[in-house]
Amino acid sequence: MTKKATNNDQFLKYIKWFWMAIFGGALFIIMLFLLASFGAFGALPTFEELESPERNIASEVISIDGKTLGKYAYENRTPVKYKDLPENLINALVATEDERFYEHSGIDFRASVRAVVMLGREGGGSTITQQLAKLLFHGEGSRNIVERVLQKVKEYVIAIQLERQYTKQEILTMYLNKYDYLNLAVGIRSASRIYFGKEPIDLKIPESAMLVGMLKNASYYNPLKRVELVKNRRNVVLNQMYKNNFISEKQRDSLQKTPLNLNVNREGHSDGLATYFREYLRDYMKTWIKNNPKPDGTAYNLHRDGLKIYVTIDSRMQKYAEEAMQEHMANLQRVFNKEQLRNKTAPFYDLDKNQVASTMEQAMKRSNRWIRMKSNGASEDEIKASFNEKTAMSVFSWKGDIDTIMSPYDSIRYYKHFLRSGLMSIEPQTGHVKAWVGGINYKHFQYDAVNQQKRQVGSTFKPFVYAAAINQLKLSPCYKLPNTPYTIPKEKYDMPQDWTPQNSDNKYGGELTLKQALAGSVNVITAKLIDMVHPKTVVNLAHSVGIESEIPEVPSIALGSVDLSLYEMVGAYATFANKGLRIEPMMVMRIDDKNGMVLEQFMPNSKEALSEESAYVITNLLEGVTESGSGIRLRTSGAAYPDDVVTGYPYQFTNPIAGKTGTTQNQSDGWFMGIVPNLATGVWVGGEDRAIHFAGITKGQGATMALPIWGIYYKKLYADPTLNVSKEAFERPAELTIEIDCRKQQSDNSSEIKINEDPEF
Repeated sequence: MTKKATNNDQFLKYIKWFWMAIFGGALFIIMLFLLASFGAFGALPTFEELESPERNIASEVISIDGKTLGKYAYENRTPVKYKDLPENLINALVATEDERFYEHSGIDFRASVRAVVMLGREGGGSTITQQLAKLLFHGEGSRNIVERVLQKVKEYVIAIQLERQYTKQEILTMYLNKYDYLNLAVGIRSASRIYFGKEPIDLKIPESAMLVGMLKNASYYNPLKRVELVKNRRNVVLNQMYKNNFISEKQRDSLQKTPLNLNVNREGHSDGLATYFREYLRDYMKTWIKNNPKPDGTAYNLHRDGLKIYVTIDSRMQKYAEEAMQEHMANLQRVFNKEQLRNKTAPFYDLDKNQVASTMEQAMKRSNRWIRMKSNGASEDEIKASFNEKTAMSVFSWKGDIDTIMSPYDSIRYYKHFLRSGLMSIEPQTGHVKAWVGGINYKHFQYDAVNQQKRQVGSTFKPFVYAAAINQLKLSPCYKLPNTPYTIPKEKYDMPQDWTPQNSDNKYGGELTLKQALAGSVNVITAKLIDMVHPKTVVNLAHSVGIESEIPEVPSIALGSVDLSLYEMVGAYATFANKGLRIEPMMVMRIDDKNGMVLEQFMPNSKEALSEESAYVITNLLEGVTESGSGIRLRTSGAAYPDDVVTGYPYQFTNPIAGKTGTTQNQSDGWFMGIVPNLATGVWVGGEDRAIHFAGITKGQGATMALPIWGIYYKKLYADPTLNVSKEAFERPAELTIEIDCRKQQSDNSSEIKINEDPEF
């Protein structure tokens, strides 16, 4: 055989092996894909899963003015539609992640070959569709090379299936809805709200570019930790947008010089607006879900079924309420701390050492630490010992959280120093709860002062006594009673001893009209009134206007000795503003499923509690409190009051306001209830324990502790032109038989009112 023939044979052999390798490799790849499509390397998503790949959709709480107050979620994700995405965001995504997105069918072979040849130095070969497949169905890639190859094959197969099942717009939308942008921002809507405080449609070009830049690796390009790195990555995206003719060179150069302009709005359960209300709503929804199964009989999942819960809270009013509380309470706490240090009594005024020890032990036993250790079998001695072990922790202060080392026992005592507060607003005509502030900081103080807590209400209970007398006896605000000591014998109401209340200022003499008596919160006249109508009548009226707690039928309730919640009190006062018609407070208006189908629409419950005439007369009486009584500082600038408590905030209200202050024994509780025709609001301020209080009445009264929050809040409400909080007078009944103008009334009572003498009344 010649040398030439030998070379030809060798060449043909090489050609043969070459084509065998080509066809064999192609056949291997085809077989690999076929096996993957048959599920040989693990189950592929079913048709149903492809039909509905979105999982773990957050349920959303939406305010009456259309703002998202918060979410309940395993992952904080609320999908948006393609129409809700700005064009600049789509352009940035395609230009950076998949330039030929609109040309391929799920796999960009040119990009894949480039990635293999360049070993990924010029970017990966995955299309947006492949990245979506990875996010939806198999997550992070394996470090094992064989497993990674098989995952990649499955990714290709799923990408092709997705392209067949969905439009390009749907794929882009699903990808942006699914990506985890960190910091509780799952999906483009959460990311847009958390990093920039806006909806996606409102994103500007550099903001969209930053969020697209994070898609490369959100952990690495975290804007809350690596600002310069994220800015540089954003500028790469802007350059890609220029290269793909989405922006001009001039735009690119200008936008690359701008800062990130973050506007961080965290959406954790302890963050954002109405945190206490949202926790109340969580419990409410648990009950609703239990009683309202899906059509197939299974239960809704609050954290993954994407329910839309439309509530009555107004985000603007809620914001102003929280701001008002923070402004006043930070200052009030500063004054309280100063007094404690001066008197060396922090934080307990009235307790001896044994009582302090008992109070602290009760607090420990209520703590999560005690409950957790007890359930794990620890002995009481072991649990108590753990409270004295110092540990690193973050504690609340009005200047921001403080990282410190402190024992759990000392942290409990530290938190006892802080005064707490609650505020609630109701629209009387609808029963809609407009604002709900359960405390000063949900992260550190989770006990809700609106709904969970009941405290003595002091003089804020007196209007119920006056209302009972007016409703039953048709008394005029001009009706006079002597301001003299008054004793109710024990036999009359089966009491352990005679009851002789005293005026808080120990001043007596002369006669006072009912309007003067309520404005001055005169105890002896309130005692006479409850004796005139019987305690049972007052209790019945209190229940009819919205008080649900049990109230003893004894005369002392006239001075507010009963413990009630702020929720009950505001609902009851709202009845006065609504012409005597009691409307049950309403928080939820509608619940929809994730597709927008209405699951339940809610309607208010109402009943007549007292006559329209009586309701109008009691509001007229309560107006006297802010015109000449303990609420008069709403009419002033505050400059005449202690400048270390009321900071001269210029309330100077001139519109009709019906209100009542309340202060309990030893200044343990300060209250202010204030109503205008279309908004009733109550405020409570006090310590966690009754022993925590101001030393004197000047700083510890309701007019100083609680009223300023109401005043600041309403100043903000009236300053907002988008709100319609009334400045008008309360509507006068068409037929008013009770005279309210004391200038027309005889100086003496025109008829004698007989005091109830029957203990079985």
